[in-house]
Amino acid sequence: MQTKAERRAETTEQLLDAAETLFSQRGFHGVALKDVAKQVGVHHTLVNYYFDDKQKLFDEVFARRAIEANRVRLEALDRYEEEVGENVTVEGALRAFLDTNLDLYGDGGPQWRDAGTLAALVASTPDWGAEIFDKWFDPVVLRLTGLLEKAMPECDRTEIFWGFHFVSGALMLTLARTGRIDQLSGGLCHSDDFDAVKQRMASFMAAGFRQICSKTPA
Repeated sequence: MQTKAERRAETTEQLLDAAETLFSQRGFHGVALKDVAKQVGVHHTLVNYYFDDKQKLFDEVFARRAIEANRVRLEALDRYEEEVGENVTVEGALRAFLDTNLDLYGDGGPQWRDAGTLAALVASTPDWGAEIFDKWFDPVVLRLTGLLEKAMPECDRTEIFWGFHFVSGALMLTLARTGRIDQLSGGLCHSDDFDAVKQRMASFMAAGFRQICSKTPA
């Protein structure tokens, strides 16, 4: 028989999962606490009891994935630098950052895919998206840019950060899984094929970094 603490933990996870899916589909403003309650099959007052309000619920939904994503990526970046020492390459650093992220969101099951869609939605929200990303992801991004600077010491830091801007945009579009590339390519490519993305993204972005770093801005 479950203890009270175990039941609470299980219900909390169910509510977080349901909220994650709904937020990824409708955004923050399109979801009410009663929608989450209905999805789980509980009374809406229980959601209030567990999370106080919708903002608290949203924050916990986002935080639980961000914490894990950061842990996995920081470990991958640290492990990569330990393995190569001073011989850091642009593509190697990008693979440590991108491939682990794509594995996490691509292979983690439906909930992780919903989390990726939600992250992409938040990233493109002008009002408060940057604030959330600053709060949760700055340390891992700065760890990556530090490695990229190590790989390209001659590169102006401005170009490093523009390069990351483009990497971030491509990653968010991938996590969003909009299906647009499916239509454009006539079925040759699929937006949910994260393995195909892994085969290409780091190499593509590494070439872009090398190109912009080889030129003096006008």
